[in-house]
Amino acid sequence: MWTVIYIAQSKKMAEKIEKLLTDEGMLVKVQSVGKRFESERGYYEILVPECEAEEAQNILYETGY
Repeated sequence: MWTVIYIAQSKKMAEKIEKLLTDEGMLVKVQSVGKRFESERGYYEILVPECEAEEAQNILYETGY
């Protein structure tokens, strides 16, 4: 099961977080939220497998997110 660990406020931020987590060897999904599907602005959920959620949140915390 996939778990939302972060909600990014732009596509650019979502891509940056996705790269950070994948560089750490994690599986990551990014999906847009709301009506602004695939637009540059809008909110994006960052999801990881439930078993990796705590580790992913620690990585984000340690890097200032």
